[in-house]
Amino acid sequence: MDHAAPASAPTSDVAFSPAVKAEQARRGTRPAMERLEAHGGFRTGTERLRAFLAESRSVVLASASADGQPYVQHRGGPPGFLRVLDDDRIGFADLAGNGQYVTAGNLSENPRVQILAIDYMRRRRVKIWGTAEMSADPALLARLSPDDASADRAVVVTVTAWDLNCPQHIPQRFEAGDVAAAVAERESRIAELEAKVARLEADARMSEADARVAAGRSWSTEGCAGAGDD
Repeated sequence: MDHAAPASAPTSDVAFSPAVKAEQARRGTRPAMERLEAHGGFRTGTERLRAFLAESRSVVLASASADGQPYVQHRGGPPGFLRVLDDDRIGFADLAGNGQYVTAGNLSENPRVQILAIDYMRRRRVKIWGTAEMSADPALLARLSPDDASADRAVVVTVTAWDLNCPQHIPQRFEAGDVAAAVAERESRIAELEAKVARLEADARMSEADARVAAGRSWSTEGCAGAGDD
């Protein structure tokens, strides 16, 4: 669904603390935020995230320790590495990294997380708030692990809310693989057209040669006309 029902606290309260609302009021944006809250706040559920995440190759995951020290790390993989698991949960395989386990430690004492997923090519981004836990469930790991790697645990996020961002300041960038595929397709098309042009030029030369031969035969025939009349 697009928005939570406004009967309870708006889902945007996950980000709009009293201090944030006071800052919005001071800067003049509070009325716009109140209109958002009147419709329930941010979006909830995962179904409308499915298509976006299916193309995502890179996200930023933020967690914090029990005393509030934030930590941000990059997570990436093949398209769709971060998957929708059900109506409320998303997850990804936690592949081996530098061995610091900061996120794992943070989640053991503070489950709150935020994920920022950016589609640079289409200049779109999604912010996801939720609570996360580590899982070693074999079936889940088999579902989430990429074909060329394995993991001994997964990060499962129960989505509290999510929101789209304005694309105004997102630079447009393209994945190297996508660029290579586009260049290869263009070069293949160029080769196809060049071959077609070569065939057409060869046909044109053949037609010109045939026309000259036909013209020569016509001249010879005209020169022999009435030869037995003298």
